[in-house]
Amino acid sequence: MDKATAHKSLTDILPDLDSRLVSHLRRISLPLLRGAIGIVFVWFGALKIANNSPVADFVANTLPWLDRAWLVPALGILEMALGVAIMTGRFTTIVCAALIAHLTGTFLALITQPTTTFQHGNIFLLTTEGEFVVKNLVFIAAALVLAARFHKAR
Repeated sequence: MDKATAHKSLTDILPDLDSRLVSHLRRISLPLLRGAIGIVFVWFGALKIANNSPVADFVANTLPWLDRAWLVPALGILEMALGVAIMTGRFTTIVCAALIAHLTGTFLALITQPTTTFQHGNIFLLTTEGEFVVKNLVFIAAALVLAARFHKAR
């Protein structure tokens, strides 16, 4: 087989391979996304309930007017419930709305704890805690994808 024939065969094969891969990804991507979000929320929630979360003080300091003793475990229970609910795939639109509401609440830390979330008061320089909060934009976007695609996926 000469070089031109080999190249032509590869260019004929790649579009078909791409189509098969995309077809497979369409079948598995939403369940994988639900599973990934669910695992993270169950895991993080369990850490809060067990009082082993590295962000427990950060969370409690975001809402200093509430009692840490019940706030952190209550958020852990909520996160575990949201995680389990998202993994089951039932009532996805409602669960995603609750998930988005919860995640939106985390941005309160940027307001109540600016010295903890920003370096030297610069809103463009995040601390580790600031990055922890801002990464929730990705979870919000993922929840929107799940809510928007849920009916097509079923």
